[in-house]
Amino acid sequence: MQKKISVLVLAAITGCATTAFSSGYRIPEQSLNSTALSSAYVAHALYADAAYFNPANMSWLAPGSHVEGGFTYIHLPSISYDDFRSPALNSDSEKENFLVPNFHAVSPDFNNFRFGFALTVPAGLAKRWEDPFARTFANEFSMTVVEANPTASYKISDRVSVAAGARLVYSEATVKSDGTIIAAQTPAGPEYTAISRDMEGDTTEFGYNLALSVRPTDNLYLAATYRSEVDLDMEGDGTLYASGSFFSGLLPPGYYQGAGSVSVPLPAVLTLAASYTFDRSTLEFTYDRTFWSDYETLDFRYPRNLGHPVLTAAFDNPIVKDWDDVDAFRLGYTLQWSDQLTLMAGAGIDGNPIPDRSLSFDLPDSDAWFASLGFRYAYDAQWSFGAAYLYARKEDRTVVNSSVNGEFSGAASHLLTLSASYRF
Repeated sequence: MQKKISVLVLAAITGCATTAFSSGYRIPEQSLNSTALSSAYVAHALYADAAYFNPANMSWLAPGSHVEGGFTYIHLPSISYDDFRSPALNSDSEKENFLVPNFHAVSPDFNNFRFGFALTVPAGLAKRWEDPFARTFANEFSMTVVEANPTASYKISDRVSVAAGARLVYSEATVKSDGTIIAAQTPAGPEYTAISRDMEGDTTEFGYNLALSVRPTDNLYLAATYRSEVDLDMEGDGTLYASGSFFSGLLPPGYYQGAGSVSVPLPAVLTLAASYTFDRSTLEFTYDRTFWSDYETLDFRYPRNLGHPVLTAAFDNPIVKDWDDVDAFRLGYTLQWSDQLTLMAGAGIDGNPIPDRSLSFDLPDSDAWFASLGFRYAYDAQWSFGAAYLYARKEDRTVVNSSVNGEFSGAASHLLTLSASYRF
C-alpha cells in the first residue's frame, strides 16, 4: 500500500506542483453595501463605491464629493481532507484570518463628467497545510492582489450614463511546499527523495473597465459592467531542492537558486444587473460571468535548465489547468427603514472554475451559496456609518485525480465589513 501511495504522490507532484501561483479566487465584496447585499450591488450602486462597482452610476449620485472607506475581516475555517486510500493521508488546513481595506471617492459634477477612484483587494487570500501529505503540494499558498482604479463617467442624458476606467494592479505571491516522493523504481524497491520549494514573485500590470447605466423610469435601473482580464506576469526568485535519493543513493542531490517567472490571469468579469424601487424598498438582481477559461496552462520559466530530473519533473513541466467560466447569481434587498437607517440583505449562488482533473490542495474549490445582511446609519447630512456580515458555504467535494482520491469538506468563509462615508 505504501508503494502505491508514494507513486500517486509523485504523479501529483509532476502534474500539479506549481498551481500555488494561480490567481486563486475573486473577492467581490469591496465595500459595506457589497457585503450586505451579497454583491447584488451594481445597478443601484449610489454611494462612493459606485466608483468601483458601476462608475456609470457616478452620474446619478447626489451633488458634491463622496468619500467612503472601511475594511473587511475575513475568516476561513479549516478545510478537512479525508483520503479514500489511507487515513495516513488525511489532512486539515490551517485557519486563515485577513483584514482587507477598501477606499472609494467620487468628484463633483463637471459639465456632466464625474471622476472616481477606488482602491481595492479584488483577489488573493491564502491556504496553508501542515500535515505531511497535503504540504507536499501546498505548505503555503498566498497571494495578494491590490487594484487602483481611476474612472470617469459621462451623463449622456438624464436616463443614460457611460463610464470607463484604468486598472492598475499590483500582485505578490509566495509558494512553499515540502514532502517526500518516489524518485525512481528499482528491482529492490522504490527510491525516495525529499523535495522542497520556497518561491516569491510580484508584478504590476494594467487593464481597463467599462460601464453603462440606463434609467428607463425613475424606479428602474439597468446596468452592464466589464472588467478586462489582466495577465499577472510575475517575476521573482526562489529556492528548489531535491535531496539525494535513498535508500540506494541512485540520484545525487539537486539544487536551484535564482530567478523564475510565470504568467497567470486575473480573469475578465462581465456583469448584468437590474434594480427596481417601490415605496421604501429596492430589489436588485445581479448576474456575473467570470472568464476563468483563459486559465489554460501554468508554466514556470527559468533562465537556465534546472539540471536535475526530479526538479524538472516537479517544478518545470507545464501544467494543464483548463479552468471553466463561472456564473454567479445574486439577489439583494434594501429597505429604507427611516430617514437615518437603511437595512440590507442578500443571497446568491456561485460556481467554481476548477475541473476535477486539476483540483488540488492549493485551492480545493467547490460550488457555493451565500447569505448576508447589514445596515447603514446616516449620522447627519454628511456622515454615515455601517456594518455588514456575509456567510458563504462551500459544498463538500469528492475528487479522484493524480493528486487526490478523497473528499474535501468544511470550506466556508465569514466576512465582517465596517465602513464610514462622508459627503461634502
